[in-house]
Amino acid sequence: MENVTSGLSTIDYLIFGVYVLVIIVVGLTVSHKNRQSTEGYFLAGKSIPWWAVGASLIAANISAEQFIGMSGSGFVIGLGISAYEWMAAITLLLVAKYFLPIFIEKGIYTIPEFVEKRFNRSLKTILAVFWICLYIFVNLSSVLYLGGLALETILGVPFTYTVLGLAAFALIYSVYGGLSAVVWTDVIQVAVLVIGGFATTYIAVSFIGGDSGFIHGLNRMFELAPEHFKMVITDRNDPNFDALPGIAVLIGGMWVANLYYWGFNQYIIQRTFAAKSVNEAQKGLVFAAFLKLITPFVVVLPGIAAFVIINKDSSLLAQLGDLANNYMPTLEKADRAYPWVAQFLPIGVKGVVFAALAAAIVSSLASMLNSTATIFTMDIYKEYINKNASDLTLVNIGRLTAIISLIIACCIAPMLGVLDQAFQFIQEYTGMVSPGILAVFVCGLFYKKTTSLGAIIGVLSSIPVALFLKFMPLSLPFMDQMLYTLLLTIAIIVFVSLSFNENDDDEKAIVTTANTFKTSGAFAAGSYAVILIVAVLYALFW
Repeated sequence: MENVTSGLSTIDYLIFGVYVLVIIVVGLTVSHKNRQSTEGYFLAGKSIPWWAVGASLIAANISAEQFIGMSGSGFVIGLGISAYEWMAAITLLLVAKYFLPIFIEKGIYTIPEFVEKRFNRSLKTILAVFWICLYIFVNLSSVLYLGGLALETILGVPFTYTVLGLAAFALIYSVYGGLSAVVWTDVIQVAVLVIGGFATTYIAVSFIGGDSGFIHGLNRMFELAPEHFKMVITDRNDPNFDALPGIAVLIGGMWVANLYYWGFNQYIIQRTFAAKSVNEAQKGLVFAAFLKLITPFVVVLPGIAAFVIINKDSSLLAQLGDLANNYMPTLEKADRAYPWVAQFLPIGVKGVVFAALAAAIVSSLASMLNSTATIFTMDIYKEYINKNASDLTLVNIGRLTAIISLIIACCIAPMLGVLDQAFQFIQEYTGMVSPGILAVFVCGLFYKKTTSLGAIIGVLSSIPVALFLKFMPLSLPFMDQMLYTLLLTIAIIVFVSLSFNENDDDEKAIVTTANTFKTSGAFAAGSYAVILIVAVLYALFW
């Protein structure tokens, strides 16, 4: 972190400009043959190989929510926030083996479409509206807010302009090219964000290590902030216990968040629907699981490094000079941690990291826009407004939906400035909806007596149940709220279903055989490796 200057140099801007040009050219070129048909625009012609599926999943997942939000949580909480990443690796294996074969066998475009095949049209519409609102008002707006905040810190450009710039970048290629453009540019984006993310981590940790380098820097971080390297928070008096409530992270509500996100979240699972086959999709999920294992080293460690520099060693802070006060993170403004570290990177490296941040932000925006457009077009417009719409009409409606969604999100993004940890905001408010949706899918997939009426009453009742648990005097951690909401919703679904259909299986129940969940040897070997690595990581940082 020597010879640091505010903002980007000409070389940094040149690197970023090349990145932008490559993404736009690749996005528009690879989508040329697929962008006029519904299968081509929304599912990339079902032609995506496993490695592109895995890379695209991670590019869609790693966004400003991780780079900025999770790094901010790393500043406050520490490595424990990595539970979202390392447990997600296990979740991806479960989704690949037990959920994906059923979804792909049904030949669906959207998750709500599966709901109609298993239950009925009414429940599909309810969930479609749920998802559209969630994507626009929580996901899109929060990614724009966090991305705008990061670029404002690095560039010194007003927040409004950074938000509008990100929105325009995402629109240029994703709205025109559809899922093909999103997936194939994601392959480039994930490479850029991993390289840029590791560069930030390496330089920040090496700065703490001084002349002795990276390894010494890691050791100093362990020595100066040992509380920031605990994966499980067991002390209920710890101020971070509500965010990561002890053993419940391993056996409780974290599973609700992860199973919902990776198994039934349209903008994530849509990539697997675009794979060449079930086997390709499953291999893609294993590849994504390995990438999830390294994510905390890219997005969490910089936040911990910022905490150590600011709070644990005044000599380190003094070396940074006057620029250290520029957007310095605090426990109340933790989301400044990653961009604060990034501003001290050397010329050239800063351009790569800037490109990595933009890659993370834009790839997620593009993914969310495409999935919002897919759900509205296929589950609302085609179902209720124009049943006989041509492929070209549906594609154009999808593009218009994406544009309108992004405009709304741009208007909401500035309102999120009151948050101190946006990552926790996203998890908490997604957690108001996800337990009910997960309950519907778990019962629909694996409990054959589940009826449409039981599912509808269950998902509608899940919101008041979640609100009751959130605002009642007991003050439960939100992760526990999610688990209890899931269990209560499942109980409601089962009770209602049995009340009207006690003896017989539902006529639309999923029928599976021994071959349904059969996987390849490569999938099994990869899965065992992922599970072993996660176990070792938890043993090291317990």
